[in-house]
Amino acid sequence: MDILFVTIILIVIFALAFDFINGFHDTANAIATSVSTKALTPRRAVLLAAVMNLIGALTFTGVAKTITSGITDPFDLENGMVVILAALISAITWNLITWYFGIPSSSSHAIIGSVVGAVIASAGFSAINFGGLSGIIIALLVSPVLAFVVGFIFYGIIKVIFKNSNLAKTNKRFRIVQIFTAALQSFSHGTNDAQKSMGIITMALIVGGMHESTAIPFWVQLSCALAMGLGTSVGGWRIIKTVGGKIMKIRPVNGVAADLTGAAVIFGATLIHLPVSTTHVISSGILGVGASHRVKGVNWGVAQRMLITWVITLPITAMLAGIVYLILNLFL
Repeated sequence: MDILFVTIILIVIFALAFDFINGFHDTANAIATSVSTKALTPRRAVLLAAVMNLIGALTFTGVAKTITSGITDPFDLENGMVVILAALISAITWNLITWYFGIPSSSSHAIIGSVVGAVIASAGFSAINFGGLSGIIIALLVSPVLAFVVGFIFYGIIKVIFKNSNLAKTNKRFRIVQIFTAALQSFSHGTNDAQKSMGIITMALIVGGMHESTAIPFWVQLSCALAMGLGTSVGGWRIIKTVGGKIMKIRPVNGVAADLTGAAVIFGATLIHLPVSTTHVISSGILGVGASHRVKGVNWGVAQRMLITWVITLPITAMLAGIVYLILNLFL
């Protein structure tokens, strides 16, 4: 069997594995608040998130096209199949390490850093599309700051509106609302995160001469959506524990504000075809809500640990992908 065809099959398998891992790694963020407030049982929350992620992933493809051609030119990528395979192995490895330790790291940072590192190892810095990459990096950096600010303001508005309401009754009502906001956030997650693997597979098809444009084939869209949905159904309890309880004590009213914040920022990025870290956005939204509620009520130590992980993910995955590329290049 031709080595090119075998490599493409491997890339598809690893890309779907990345989406599956992304499902239980990142999607946990989307349902963490609803589980921690007992608005949903863990089983129901995971099922809801799996279905909404699947629907979201089947709805849009703009972010996938950005991943396909925004970092490098897939039509002129030197040793491209090995580059893509190395990037996937690097991103999967980092995701599993951070999942094991319960750290809500970013799958988006992991795959983007890995692609950049593998491309540089293969063809040097000249092969990087710095115009497209700068737009992606700006989106990754600005989105968590925006989520913090939006969460802070949004919860401030809720406090003013319900300042004279009975706290127990208000939280009971918001617990019901939180079911819908968790669904909305899971949907927005699917519209952005699942598309990263779609873009990677399409890039491989272009490099292998099996696809002639950056349009995403439907079978790629469907398989990535199913992989993320299945990954979500497995659940990510380690991440849920960190996001849903260790950042701050979340009540239903906090959860609704955080969910709406995350969904708004993520869906906004999807509409302008930019990949963002759903982990960063959702966690920053919770931090913004927590700071608006009571600054001292936020566990800033956990927030600092998360921030450090976010900062180091890009360079570490880039270096890891470069090393994996050099090893794979000896055999492929």
